[in-house]
This record gives sequence, C-alpha cells and structure tokens, in this order.
Amino acid sequence: MAYRSFSHFIDELERTSELVRISEPVATELEISELANRQMKTPGGGKALLFEKPTIEGKISSFPVAINTMGSERRMARAIGLESVDEIAHQMQLILKTKPPTSMRQGWSLLKQGIDLLHARPKHVTDGPCKEVILRFDSTGKLSLKDLPVLLCWPKDGGRFITLPTVYTKDPDTGERNIGMYRMQVYDGRTTGMHWQIHKVGARHGKRYYERNEPMPVAVCLGGDPAYTFAATAPLPDGLDEVLFAGFVRKKSVELIKCETCDLEVPADVDFVLEGYVQPGELRAEGPFGDHTGFYTSVDQYPVFHLTALTRRKNAIYPATIVGVPPMEDFYMGSASVRIFLPVFKMNFPEIVDMALPAEGVFHNLVFVSIRKQYPYQAYKIMHGLWGMGQMMFSKYIVVLDEDCDVHNTSEVLFRLCANTDPQRDTTFIRNPSDSLDHAPTAPNIGSHMGIDATRKLPSEGYSRGWPELVRMDEKVRIKMDELAARLGLT
Repeated sequence: MAYRSFSHFIDELERTSELVRISEPVATELEISELANRQMKTPGGGKALLFEKPTIEGKISSFPVAINTMGSERRMARAIGLESVDEIAHQMQLILKTKPPTSMRQGWSLLKQGIDLLHARPKHVTDGPCKEVILRFDSTGKLSLKDLPVLLCWPKDGGRFITLPTVYTKDPDTGERNIGMYRMQVYDGRTTGMHWQIHKVGARHGKRYYERNEPMPVAVCLGGDPAYTFAATAPLPDGLDEVLFAGFVRKKSVELIKCETCDLEVPADVDFVLEGYVQPGELRAEGPFGDHTGFYTSVDQYPVFHLTALTRRKNAIYPATIVGVPPMEDFYMGSASVRIFLPVFKMNFPEIVDMALPAEGVFHNLVFVSIRKQYPYQAYKIMHGLWGMGQMMFSKYIVVLDEDCDVHNTSEVLFRLCANTDPQRDTTFIRNPSDSLDHAPTAPNIGSHMGIDATRKLPSEGYSRGWPELVRMDEKVRIKMDELAARLGLT
C-alpha cells in the first residue's frame, strides 16, 4: 500500500492503536527526546508519538512532530504497507530465482526486470502537495530553519539536528541519482552541516563537484510516504536508484517534481523540501552528536549546506528520530533491511540460512550468520565474502554458526560461540575500512575486523575426536508435552 502522505501513515498508526497523541506543549529541547527514548526502550518498541504542540525556546511551533513511527516490527511493516517485511523478501526471492546470478550486480539486474519494478518506474509531474507553500530565500527571506521544530536530542549535542532527512544528490557526469540519510546540524536559519562520511555516495558526488569547482545542488526531503525514508537507509547495491526501490516497495510509481532553485527532482508528496547547495571546499565544525553507537561522536569538519528555498505542504508534519544506546528506532529499520535483502545474500552465498545484526552491535559491529556447512573452512569463505559486499565491509565481528542455530536468539548464539570454539584455532583477523563513527580504531576509518567460526568442526579441519551431539528432547515427546502443558496452563 502506498501512503498518500506522511499524515496518511500517521492516521493508519492511530487506527491500529500504534500512536499516542500528545496535546500539551512539550519542548523540542531534550523533552521530546526523553519521552521518545522511553518508548524506544520499551519491549517491542513502545508507541509512536505525535506531539501536536512542540515548543521551540518556549514558543509553540506551527508544525507537529512525529517520532518513533517505525520503531517496532509492526510499525516498520506498516510503513511499507505490509503485515510483515517478509512479504517483500519473498517477492525478491521469487524474482531473483528467475536465473541464478553470479554476482550481486547481476542479481539486481534481474530484479530490475521484475514486473513490480517495471510498474514502479517514477512519473514526472508539474505540481504536487509539496508546492502548496513556496518560500524562496533572499535577503528578506520570511522563513528560517529555526522555525522548524528541530530537536536538541541529547544534553551535550553541538546543537539541533535534523535527524530523518532524505538527501537527494546526483553525479554530475552520469546524472545518476542517489538518496541518502545524513544528519544535519542547524547552524543558523540558512545553513546546516551535511554529515556525509567518506564512504557514502553523497560524498563521492561531492568530490566530483569539488573537482569541477562547481556548487553541488542538494535537495532534502522530510516526510511523505515512509517508503522514501526506508529506501534512503536501505543498503542498496551501488547504482541502484532508491526511487525505483521505493516504487517497488510501495507498489506504486513515485511522482517526481522539479525543485524551484536547483536542478533536482523530489517526490511531490513529501511534507518539506529544503533546496540548496554545498559549496566546494567549504567545511565547518560539526558535532558533538549522541549517535547510534551509543556514544557522542566528536567534533569534525563537514560540508556546509546552504538553503535557497523551502517548499512544503500547508499542513506539514515534521518527522524526527533519535539515536543512542540501543535499542532505538533505527534497530527496527535496520532489521527490516536485513530481512528484505537476505535473498540477495543467498544468491551470492547459497549456503547462508539466516542472518542477524543484533541491537547491541549497532548495525556494523556484530553479525551473526548461519550456514549449511559442507566442507572445511567454509565459514571463512562466508566471512571474507561478506566483508567484500557494500556496507558489510564495516562489520567488526562476524560469527558463523551452523544451520540449526537461531541467529535471532542472542543467548543461543553466545552458547554456541562459547561451546564450539577454540579461540586460537577458530578466529581470523583482517584489516578493512571501518565505520567513520566507530571511535575504537586507532586511526579513523580503518581498523581490524574479527571472524569467528562457531560451526561444528570437521575431521578435515584437524578435529579428530568426534564432535559431540547437542542434547535435545525427542520430538514426539516434545509435541505430546506441548499439548499437556497447554491443558495445564503451563508455559
């Protein structure tokens, strides 16, 4: 199901009892973050919150704030119009099965031929809800970024941060579009930071403009169908258009409209569009910021975004999130990505059974993967293969387990890890790019990664004593006792 607007999605959450409206004034300075954090830490992700009267330095904002809207498995599925994200994973699996690809790029080439994607090609329109109010900025610009209810998330943050933007850029040579999500520190009414790290496509596009010494056009969207937000965060293979993927997810073409002051197109149904540019070579101190790592990231130099126009819906809703010590809303977004893209990993590595990125690993730090092991050192093949795939290169620890291990049960994984490994024999280290936000490596952006083989060992791997059998109850007895336990009210 495609949502007509962000408000339409909010209405759906309220209809399904997934939303709490808060009608009394609550400050954008820390107070909204505190209430949202309590919900995110609630088992299952708590509720989405809609603050109808957020205040900015004591004054009520014209725009409501919605937060934690995708912060549970149920809400994440509803964000893409489904009862379960596994429905999309199943569709992708069927499409990819049409012809086994030999690479990830070939897999996506097949995916582009799928009937859903053909129908999901974007359309171009000349008018849309995001143009209901148009404000161009000049020396007498009426609206400032400071009029938006941008959150001060954590006490030691360097300022207010736009935390749920979808940032549109394009390659100046090929015209290839990219949508990413990069936090934006608000410096004043007209400028923000643009936190794209060196590994991101936005940074690559920026480098090309810098080489040309040309201002880089940038458009930032807030709100609209949540499928756009999900597409911006999804670990898509390089070169796959996020707009196309969003159309596939929502089963409806994205309607694109030209910006007023820059040569970019954006979805016509979003709530806010911030148009502007990044000037080559201009950097400014950004941070600190309470990040998804659970720590404050330090001050560093990042490009500056200059605002040239703001367009919006008349009744726009400002979307926000906060990140910090897990679990947070981003955990559920990341988990959905893993489920949806698992078929792509399986096409490259058919032995993979399942994969999980537990909340404690804050995405890149810890990966659990189960395999059908057939030959010696197969676990190491999987480790090195995953380290070579896109953002998986940041994975600090990869643990490979047997197919009968539930990788989503961290307790079971730790049991297997402790029981099945000899530390010296079953670990390997490599040097690889590291996440820019990882504070632990000695040097920024590079570090060591560890792989752990927690599978049963084969005689050809040097283990000659005979691997013991795991203690399990007889299946017939277990089923019989399930029935008795149900009658007795035992769990």
